[in-house]
Amino acid sequence: MIKLTRLNGHSFRLNALFIEQVESFPDTTITLTNGKKIIVRDKEDDVMLKITKFYRQIGLVGLINDEAEEN
Repeated sequence: MIKLTRLNGHSFRLNALFIEQVESFPDTTITLTNGKKIIVRDKEDDVMLKITKFYRQIGLVGLINDEAEEN
């Protein structure tokens, strides 16, 4: 689960396994696999870092060095 903040300032936890897409319009919009959209205060890059950290914590992805990420 990752901790995010809604536009009204309330924080919540979201199961990152259900995230299909993250975009900025300019607000960060998260689309879930069921089609539901959630708009959050968190910046797109911050959400992506939280998702990656969560995936690593549960062993879904391994550690990737900076050089591999650029390619």
